[in-house]
Amino acid sequence: MKVVLQRTYYSQGTHGTIFVNGEEVCHTIELPWLNNQRQVSCIPEGSYMLRKRFNQKFKWHLALEAVKGRSGILIHPANDAKKELLGCIAPVLYHTGIGKGVYSRRSLDLLLMKLNGVLETQERIPFFIESLKV
Repeated sequence: MKVVLQRTYYSQGTHGTIFVNGEEVCHTIELPWLNNQRQVSCIPEGSYMLRKRFNQKFKWHLALEAVKGRSGILIHPANDAKKELLGCIAPVLYHTGIGKGVYSRRSLDLLLMKLNGVLETQERIPFFIESLKV
């Protein structure tokens, strides 16, 4: 299984699209790129491992492992990057403005459903973040 997040960067936020085995699953919102500064920047492009995680606040969501210089990076619901994210990634159905989107919980559920079979049989899934190639 190949999971890829392709990003486009803006000064006020970062937009992306997640593909699973080449199929578009959802869009994403993140904070802008600010040199990987904790809590104010999106994370660097690269390869990570995804694992399923549960807590009371977000219910089932995903965690990224081995993010250089960072910890606690999640894929969780949020509709406004500047107000709701501290370096994490939020899936959204579509973008409504820079760093903003809608139906985040629904989009995360779609992503989890797409990954669930693999997450049940293996603990981690490779996750690649790259710049959108135009």
